[in-house]
Amino acid sequence: MIGAGILRAWRVIACLAGLCLLSACGLSIDADQARVCRSTLPALNPGAVIAVQRIQKGAAPRSLKVLYTAQFPDRPPLDRSAICTFAAEGLSIDKAELTGLATEEGPVSGASLYMLKQYYLNTPEGVAADPGSPSDAALIELPPSLAYWLQQILVSLPRTAIYALLSVSFALVFGLSGRINLAFGELAAVGSAATVSGAAIVLVSGLDSPLLGIGAGLIGALFAGAMHSSVGGYFTISRIDTASSQPSLIATVGLSLALMEYLRLVQSPVTIWLPPIWADAWPIARADDFQVSLTPISLMTAGIGLTAALGLLWLMRATGFGRAWRAYADDPRAAAIMGVNGPRLLTQSLALAGAMAGLSGMLIVVQYGGLGFAGGFQYGLKALIGAIIGGIGSVPGALLGGFIIGLFETVWSAYLPIEGRDVALYTALVVFLIFRPGGLLGFQETTPRPV
Repeated sequence: MIGAGILRAWRVIACLAGLCLLSACGLSIDADQARVCRSTLPALNPGAVIAVQRIQKGAAPRSLKVLYTAQFPDRPPLDRSAICTFAAEGLSIDKAELTGLATEEGPVSGASLYMLKQYYLNTPEGVAADPGSPSDAALIELPPSLAYWLQQILVSLPRTAIYALLSVSFALVFGLSGRINLAFGELAAVGSAATVSGAAIVLVSGLDSPLLGIGAGLIGALFAGAMHSSVGGYFTISRIDTASSQPSLIATVGLSLALMEYLRLVQSPVTIWLPPIWADAWPIARADDFQVSLTPISLMTAGIGLTAALGLLWLMRATGFGRAWRAYADDPRAAAIMGVNGPRLLTQSLALAGAMAGLSGMLIVVQYGGLGFAGGFQYGLKALIGAIIGGIGSVPGALLGGFIIGLFETVWSAYLPIEGRDVALYTALVVFLIFRPGGLLGFQETTPRPV
């Protein structure tokens, strides 16, 4: 039965990977470049109503071609085109710098381009003049309330993936040792810093491919998260073997503060932001003038999170590590008698938990652009709440709890005052600790393990 479930999981992963590859093939249009190019159209057609028909790659390197219709008063609509050339592409900060502009009548002169950039594109009026992406009249029509609800679900996908991976970090360590590591939020910040460093290495090497930058960032985040977690956890959890968990808990608070200060010194207090990539909205459905959309980067972030979650569930169910982890979590003495090396297993669990935290930091950078040296604390605290709600000693429960927290934040922000969102979240934690202290899928005793 487990084998059939694993097979289904890997089929889902394979299908998801295929979708990501297919989507990557169609992600050649940069959203920032498309916005800049569209914003030039009203200046090229004063007084006309612009309707963008299609945006495609231009024949020259780093160029886009926009096909559009210009409707002048008392004149038939004109089918026109514009070709915009940019200074760079990919992860470069200069990718939205317009260096050339041409129409079907020929190139725009250098002086005219300078005046256009200086006194139009760089002004609020120029930004507001963007006519928008091509509209798709063939979209599915939905009731307004359903369309709004669907949009909120799609918006919550990256956030739920981040919280789920960060919540499972707490479960991996607590389920094995009965101790909470409060430094996982800072480990997510470490992963975000490693992601930025990996992307910077790719740029310095002369490559500006977003896929290569994300790949380098992913490797860096996993390695940095696993290394810092295993080393820090060795001194704050493995070496502290007192009966009470409080000394270890206090030690992890110290580790959290040390990592925060370490990041401040290494990357400076100024947050380094990556430029947005693959942020052009894909329309899915509509309700009158409201379009339900999803960005490619949100789909990729959610896909990476889902793949990591399914892979982790497979690891815990179908490998020797997972069997040893479950045996030691149930009865450490019996597992030790059967040959399970407890200290080594804890180090491996710390490394795996740190890798998941680092991956969540990588997803934060890819989705939102960056994370400050102190920004991981709030993520870690909310992920801990998700782990407790789902069942802090259960890996599937922690994934479920993280999903619930991400969805709860999105829905609350959409329908209720955002000022009360965190208060409601902490209130929900209190309610769970009173009526369901073991979480949804965790321990079923009246009181959980001492924390």
